[in-house]
Amino acid sequence: MEMNEVLLTYNEYITRLPKGCTIISNYLREDDIHKSMLGIQEFSEGVMWLIKANEILKEAGIHEQLNIKKIQQYLVEINDGLQRQDFVLVGDLFEYEIVPFFEEISESYTND
Repeated sequence: MEMNEVLLTYNEYITRLPKGCTIISNYLREDDIHKSMLGIQEFSEGVMWLIKANEILKEAGIHEQLNIKKIQQYLVEINDGLQRQDFVLVGDLFEYEIVPFFEEISESYTND
């Protein structure tokens, strides 16, 4: 993948994340565990890719302001909530913490 393609994909994914996280939260609120788990799996894979892409961009001198420690903390909290089968907690985490986190980042991309 060329650097321009990495950057384009990275930016597109960042801007789509808030909506995807809201969908996951809604599935959890609707008690649709199957769709929730699929969404969470896709979210986890996506943010892992973002972390790798962020490192690639940083090494190429394209400075990206992605708080990787915060994202990793979210992944741990999601995993803990799922292990306890506390779907309300996981839904709240997506709605009240993860969505605003990625909305703020997304806004900086759409305002550039």
